[in-house]
Amino acid sequence: MKPASMLLLALAATTANAETPTMRQLMLDLIHPASNDIQVFINRGAPKDEADWFRVRRSALTLATSESVLTPSPNPDWTKDAKAMAEAGAAAYQAAQAKNFNALAALADSLDASCTNCHKQFRPNVFPHKAGPAGGSK
Repeated sequence: MKPASMLLLALAATTANAETPTMRQLMLDLIHPASNDIQVFINRGAPKDEADWFRVRRSALTLATSESVLTPSPNPDWTKDAKAMAEAGAAAYQAAQAKNFNALAALADSLDASCTNCHKQFRPNVFPHKAGPAGGSK
């Protein structure tokens, strides 16, 4: 069984007896912390020890497997954004498995873009329109 499948089974088992998490809860409690952890490691420099690499792998695997949790949506843009994030997570997992910080760092923009593109469309309050020259919105 693939590690991703095991993570999803664990998530399903923990939610089977509990209330199903909302999309907001998934984002705040699972997706955002995982993405943020990877970006922190990229911005601070290479993970220092095996425990750091473990955290990067765990976070990357969370993102890589999140597509199946996020894509039960009829919206093709949502599905496209979830796929982009999962692909960035899978690439980050491979880089972390190889302990290749340069490969991990090269993913910073694609990981950030996968989050930003989705938030611009589905959480416009995160990226409000900028005021135009006359004070109106663009």
